[in-house]
Amino acid sequence: QVQLVESGGGLVQPGGSLRLSCAASGPIFSFYAICWYRQAPGQQRELVASITNGRETNYADSVKGRFTISRDNAKNTVYLQMNSLKPEDTAVYYCNGRRSVTTVYWGQGTQVTVSS
Repeated sequence: QVQLVESGGGLVQPGGSLRLSCAASGPIFSFYAICWYRQAPGQQRELVASITNGRETNYADSVKGRFTISRDNAKNTVYLQMNSLKPEDTAVYYCNGRRSVTTVYWGQGTQVTVSS
């Protein structure tokens, strides 16, 4: 059973930056894609960014130009660099690893709060 562990969340002022990490207990190349989702209170979980084994990336329109997803296969870790943070970015951020359409792993989430 693969485990995904997120870290790096916290409280930051508007305009600030945070870097989230998603550490896998096994090789991340075993996932054809790793994604970051977020869920704000009372809202549905939404896809924020994804990166494939070929390092192809995709982003939600709301974060394009501000967030960057990257991976370090040697460390079995995927990162989400978040810049120019806004209060509406406040949410629990989850890491998601996909081995197939039906085999998906989730981390426990890390809270990001953007507030002055």
